[in-house]
Amino acid sequence: MSDSGGFSTIPACLRAAAVDSAGVEAVVDGDLRLTFADLDAAVTRFARAAIARGLLPGDRAAVWAPNSGRWVVAALGILAAGGVLVPVNTRFKGAEARYALAKVRASVLLLDDGFLGNDYLAMVRDSSPEPPTDRLPVPGLPDLHTVVTLDDVDDPAAIGYEHFLAGAETVPESTVDERIAALRPDDVADILFTSGTTGYPKGAMVTHLADLRVDEAWSDGVGLRAGDRYLLINPFFHSFGYRAGLLACLVKRATIVPMRVFDVVGALELVERERITVFPGAPTVFTSILAHPKLADHDLGSVRLAVTGATVVPVPLLVSMRERLGFRDVVTAYGLTETCGTATVCPPDTDAERLSTSCGKAIPGTEVAIVDGLGNSLPPGEHGEVVVRGYNVMLGYFEDPVATAAAIDPDGWLHTGDVGWLDTEGYLRITDRLKDMYVVGGFNVYPAEVERMLSDHPAVAEVAVVGMPDDRLGEVGHAYVVAEPGAVPTEAELIEHCRATMANYKVPRRVTFVTELPRTPSGKIQKFRLGAPA
Repeated sequence: MSDSGGFSTIPACLRAAAVDSAGVEAVVDGDLRLTFADLDAAVTRFARAAIARGLLPGDRAAVWAPNSGRWVVAALGILAAGGVLVPVNTRFKGAEARYALAKVRASVLLLDDGFLGNDYLAMVRDSSPEPPTDRLPVPGLPDLHTVVTLDDVDDPAAIGYEHFLAGAETVPESTVDERIAALRPDDVADILFTSGTTGYPKGAMVTHLADLRVDEAWSDGVGLRAGDRYLLINPFFHSFGYRAGLLACLVKRATIVPMRVFDVVGALELVERERITVFPGAPTVFTSILAHPKLADHDLGSVRLAVTGATVVPVPLLVSMRERLGFRDVVTAYGLTETCGTATVCPPDTDAERLSTSCGKAIPGTEVAIVDGLGNSLPPGEHGEVVVRGYNVMLGYFEDPVATAAAIDPDGWLHTGDVGWLDTEGYLRITDRLKDMYVVGGFNVYPAEVERMLSDHPAVAEVAVVGMPDDRLGEVGHAYVVAEPGAVPTEAELIEHCRATMANYKVPRRVTFVTELPRTPSGKIQKFRLGAPA
């Protein structure tokens, strides 16, 4: 397979959709309704404006904003101008976002100031170098020359969206045509950040063709099809929202219906009003809907397909999604940012028990295997590390060859850090993690990153963070803290510090103060003993 549906770059895919599905709705966001022809025109105008502002082929351009129609136009416009898209987590605080922007040397940033009460512009301005420290190297942002507010906020350091678009008049459409024609399938399309055991985010680079092939395979596996109306609650900064959502809709000519922030009533109203047919989300989305007193007031009969995953999905939840919510097809899947978001998919006809206990089979053209500590392949039923190989594996981490070599071995296998096993039919079960990472409401949290930022508090001498079970979110963080001599920090004080410095889902829900952390004779912290009875 050399390309996906006859096109091998994302802008070429959009151009094709503007011809073969010109009148089909591509984006519905409140009063904004764009057909695929409209979307292509809006994206071309955005690309012209970006070029007018100095965006060069290969430049990184970031979007730090919630799901919206403008996010879709901006992302595709960056790609059409030959740029590399860098979605930024909307829950990031200043230091987290500045680190990511500085790492990729972003030249353009689009943001939605004030989202969830966050002053993103103020966070960007606070870009002076921090005092020397081995914990948080936050440099300035010398490469960032253009900041655009998607919400048209007036600010001396930024330009409003409409003002930005006005610059398109100085660049002919033919320039965009030339930029698109110059793109190659193996050019980097996007860089999504994923944390790691070192505590510092890493940017996973993915090509245009890899994105398109994976999104087509995901769509075929779950049953997404032309004409579907896709409710996008999953955030665009995440692979689930961007790749298995926005790009999947582009590939299949389905309608993107973005939602800024999930709330049950708002989601139910959107499903009913827009006749949503595809409704993906983390398990917490569906448990919240099932528990809501106004569920019976809304008609969900249009929904054909629900996709969930990111954590263990209880069989009773799957049954309730089918019987109480009326969803005909309920599908689970597994993947990482480093695998374009998808490695395995459970087909819609998978039985409920297997849907709950497995993550499905490897998508076509890729391999999933289980290996022991020496890298030797293990037979069905044997537990070991999950490894993935194929076109869905990232090129590597942006300008981080050491981390790339640690993740992808010389034979091309991506080592996921997850522990699992395969049955005789190739269905994957995830049973544990080699890493300490845990999942909060569908978002991966790496303790090393939380520990690093929590250690910046002057009253904290040592800290270890572990994931603990939670009925609503699946898991939440629990911090075990050794205080500095003479310091008497409180749980509320440290949690407030975390809320001010990190994304909300990373914030530990509990803090326990201890006199020392359990360690091995060599000094390594034994996290499995934290929270255990004395």
